Amino acid sequence: MYRIGIDLGGTNIAAGLVNEQFEIVEKDSLPTLAERPGEAIVADIATLCKRLCTAAGITQQQVCSIGIASPGIVDDESGHVIYANNLRFRNFPIIPLLREQVEVGEIHIENDANAAAWGEAIAGAARGSKSSVMITLGTGVGGGIISDGKVFKGFNSAAGELGHIVIAVDGRPCTCGRRGCWEAYSSATGLIRTTEEKLAECKAIGRETKMTELVAQKGKVNGRTAFDGKRLGDAAACEVVDEYIRYLASGLASMINIFQPEVLSIGGGISNEGQYLLDLVVPEVRRQQYGTGLVPQTDIRIAQLRNDAGIIGAAVLGM
Repeated sequence: MYRIGIDLGGTNIAAGLVNEQFEIVEKDSLPTLAERPGEAIVADIATLCKRLCTAAGITQQQVCSIGIASPGIVDDESGHVIYANNLRFRNFPIIPLLREQVEVGEIHIENDANAAAWGEAIAGAARGSKSSVMITLGTGVGGGIISDGKVFKGFNSAAGELGHIVIAVDGRPCTCGRRGCWEAYSSATGLIRTTEEKLAECKAIGRETKMTELVAQKGKVNGRTAFDGKRLGDAAACEVVDEYIRYLASGLASMINIFQPEVLSIGGGISNEGQYLLDLVVPEVRRQQYGTGLVPQTDIRIAQLRNDAGIIGAAVLGM
């Protein structure tokens, strides 16, 4: 039997046919064109499901379930997206509409960050654990919590906005309206801002930094600029990375102190630093977390599913 995972984003709808080994055997996508009515987006999801089956040479009856990873607040019981700003969904009946267009009876929906965390728990870095937390370091800081083998959603299905804990009171403004959120410092966007601020400081005082050459080569500051500079031994880059690691570790330590998960996995673009990132951040987390050396330690890992986390996580919803 197969499962279909739908990663519904503001730009693209990515779909994958997943086998029993949690491998994507077919993949397809369509532009979301989010300004359209939701009914048109559902029609495209149905089209993708049918195209995947055709490409794999199987019938829809060989698909045991479809899962949708959606931004925003969702309700799996009713099959509605309660609120998704980028998709302009308000209490939108996405699953009831999809059921009218496909022959697969079991359809689930979950918030995209929660779905990614569930995917890591079932098929990725946290496989085999009962409790885990996944953090994604991308444009923002996303997160998902798995507790006792289930996605923790809160009473209103809105839990898991981990990037919006405040780690610097009255700090940087955040897109959520608060100031000093973890996301404002530890997302790729936050790292880029810190790098740009350091470059401006260096320029103002005439301090040389190899990051200037790296930016010239790439054409812009990105999430790798400071890390690449640190690897080259550049002092200014080291200052940026050190500051970034302190903020990142502060949030990670809070996640451990609150949830005490067996596994904490780190995904998103910054996680591409891999073991280099872990070597920098884990000692700082251990220094900050409660009970270090006295209780079993959370295993901090790089997430495994990468860009396929949304598809695979959606596909295994209901397991």
